[in-house]
Amino acid sequence: MATLIKPFLHDRFLHLLLLLGLLLACIAPFHWRDLPAAIDWHTIVTLCGLLMLTHGLESSGYFAVLGRKLIQRFQHERTLALFMVAGAALLSTFLTNDVALFILVPLTLTLRQSTTLPVTRLIIFEALAVNAGSMLTPIGNPQNILLWGAGGTSFSGFMWQMLPPAALLMLSLLLLTWFSFRARPIEQQTQQPVSWQRPLLWLSVALYLLFIAALELKLAPWALLLIFVVFLLRARRVLLQIDWSLLVVFMTMFVDVHLLTRLPALQQGMQPLAQAGEGVHFLLAIGLSQIISNVPATILLLQFLPANTLLAWAVNIGGFGLLPGSLANLIALRMAKDRRIWWQFHLFSLPMLLWASLTGWLLWLLLS
Repeated sequence: MATLIKPFLHDRFLHLLLLLGLLLACIAPFHWRDLPAAIDWHTIVTLCGLLMLTHGLESSGYFAVLGRKLIQRFQHERTLALFMVAGAALLSTFLTNDVALFILVPLTLTLRQSTTLPVTRLIIFEALAVNAGSMLTPIGNPQNILLWGAGGTSFSGFMWQMLPPAALLMLSLLLLTWFSFRARPIEQQTQQPVSWQRPLLWLSVALYLLFIAALELKLAPWALLLIFVVFLLRARRVLLQIDWSLLVVFMTMFVDVHLLTRLPALQQGMQPLAQAGEGVHFLLAIGLSQIISNVPATILLLQFLPANTLLAWAVNIGGFGLLPGSLANLIALRMAKDRRIWWQFHLFSLPMLLWASLTGWLLWLLLS
């Protein structure tokens, strides 16, 4: 029981969100019965399933084996970093940004045990990469799914309109990766014998494929129940070691955003902004994403603005910058389990936001 409770007691970010929620509840008009509906339960179910499955893969020990194979294949820090960043971007285009992180971050963490590779920095770049890569397709992230459905464009049409900023940002990130990681050989620490559990690996892989299929068939809650029962019977320690407070963080964020959007001042302020020019809409979407994350910002802005290309560019660019800009940022940094990453992330993400905003607006002026 202490293992389950400890993350909740030490999670300062969760405590801050709870205090913010209490403050908003005192000043925003709302009904208690509406709060459960404010939570995106599909996201929570997806996140819960991925937490269990990824930890099952990690507990099997195979990530350590795969990590050593990567070091043997890419013997220099720069080439390995470029491979991981490009892989994160590619995976995020069709597996979504959060799934890409759940696959790559645990693998990256195993490199910390056997090498001197700057793993914390690499995880930061993987978080930036999934934000850039997921921009390209309508299924790369939740805000694109919303905009694709509201805009009525084809799959290929959506990709074509997102290609210019996505390509530019990905090239910029690869260039930044080149300069941020040295070309020196990866120094391996003392090699320890690696043992891994084949039954747990194949069980986790099978359940992973089942869960992805269930997500497509809208049967995720039933698949989640099955995964929980299987791990409870076959690998109970996997369930005990999961950071369950992350789920509560996400649920609290959804409630806080709901209360924030209920503020009369915010509702009144959005009305005249909806009549402003494109430049204001562009900055509004980016700025609002920094405060309440780009998915809730998209939901709010679609009430006042059309689901056009400019809005899609802006809310995706808004995923860079501050930590709340994208939920993928929070997932990556929480999985890293390194206190330094919380401020180090902004050393790269804030300049990336400024660059993405400037080049995105210039591209829009050039192409429109």
